[in-house]
Order: sequence, then C-alpha cells, then structure tokens
Amino acid sequence: MAFIEAKDGTSLHVKDMGHGKPVVLIHGWPLTGDMFEYQTLALLESGYRVITYDRRGFGQSGHGATGYDYDTFADDLAAVLDNLDLNGVTLVGFSMGGGEIARYLTRYGSARIAKAALVSSVVPYLLKSDDNPDGVDGGVFDTMKAQVREDRFAFLQDFAKQFYGVGFISSPVSEGVLDWSFLLGSMASPKATVECIDAFGRTDFRPDLASFTIPTLIIHGTADKTVPIEPAGKAAAAGIPGAHFIEYEGEPHGLFATAPARLNDDLIGFIG
Repeated sequence: MAFIEAKDGTSLHVKDMGHGKPVVLIHGWPLTGDMFEYQTLALLESGYRVITYDRRGFGQSGHGATGYDYDTFADDLAAVLDNLDLNGVTLVGFSMGGGEIARYLTRYGSARIAKAALVSSVVPYLLKSDDNPDGVDGGVFDTMKAQVREDRFAFLQDFAKQFYGVGFISSPVSEGVLDWSFLLGSMASPKATVECIDAFGRTDFRPDLASFTIPTLIIHGTADKTVPIEPAGKAAAAGIPGAHFIEYEGEPHGLFATAPARLNDDLIGFIG
C-alpha cells in the first residue's frame, strides 16, 4: 500500500515491508521515513515487519497548508495503524517522531501498541520556561524559522552538520550522508518545515507521559546539540515509570547514522 488517506483527506505515503512483529518507525524533522535506512535493513534481516511513512508536509505525503500540530500528527499515525490493521506494534519515534507516540497514546491508548522507543526524542518539553529551566530558549526556534524563510536550502546544509556532529575535527558521517540528508529535507513543503519548528519546539508533552503504560526504551546522545539530553531524554526517563534509559556517550542528534550498529542492536534487543 503506497498511500493511505488521513482523517482530513491528506495523502500519507507509507512503505510496508517484510513479515513478523510490526515495527513502525516515525521520522524526525526535516527528513522523511527514508532516514531509517540502516534500521529498516537491520530489522528486515532480523525477521520483522517494518512500516515507515512520511509525515504530512514531508517527502511524498500531501503538502497541505494546515495541520502541522501534534493532535493531527497523532491522528495520522492512527490512520496508518488502522488502515494496516496493525496490532502488537512497537513504535519507534526519532526526535520529532517521539511526539507522535506521546500524543497518540494519550488520544488513542495502547490497545494496538506493545512497546515504544524514544530515540533522540523531543519528549517531554523542549521550550525553556520557569518550570523547565534546562529547555531551549524560544529565540532559537524563531531564528530557525527566519533562516528557513530566508534560504531553506542553505539552512538545511548547515543544520545537517550540527545534526550529525560534524565539526572542524570530527566527521562522524560521510559527505554522502550529508548530501542524502539534504535531499530528504529539500523534499519537504516550506510551510511544513517552518510550522513544525513550533510544533516540536513549543509543544508540552509532560501531560502525555502518564499515557506511557507500556514498556518504553529511551535512547539519547550526550552530545546532542539539536535536542539537548537534559530537557528531553533525561526528563522523559524521569517521567515515565519503568522506562529503560540508555545514554550514548559523545553521540550527536543523528545517532541513527553515527551509531547505527549500536542503535540497531538496542532496538532489536528491546523489541525481542
């Protein structure tokens, strides 16, 4: 099934591969479901059924003018699960994708869900505030939006370097991975690219943590400069009872490409 229809009629591009226990991989901003290349291959070779989809406004899904909020994103995830009639699912949300899991569990419960994994996730709350002092200053998100509006393509190239921890000395990914990431990001709607910055940067998922009543794995890099570990991975681990938290020492945000073998092993071990 290449496309399914969301509740509001938006077309969602879905890839459904393999057999066995279903694993749904939910991508980060500003990429597409194809960002999980390393994980998809490893999971398929381990005997799992792997489903990826492009978030509305990104990749080959519909590029509408509205709908870039987490209630709608959760409804889109529900449409994927319902249309494919998936049960016993492990949800894996990377970065922005972790928010879909949190809001889905609040809106729809865990009847279809067996386990959840939050990888470099924005859950529970990124925005700095009096009650979230370790968060990111709101001006950072405003600057990102301004840069996207001015020159989205230059922004994507610069952002990828921070995303993967590329510096004057460190080069954890190849130029090919940087080029590939740029291509995936450039497929997005500029409207979606801008509006999702507020969605992942300013949505408070702390009330959603109570909905994580299933086994939950949290993985976060200690050198993540895109989604800092303190208000994200560590706070999620503290707020989700029984969650298993793994810190990847020295890893940046895009650890799906900088530490793919380790991430694959941890995910497969968790899924079981």
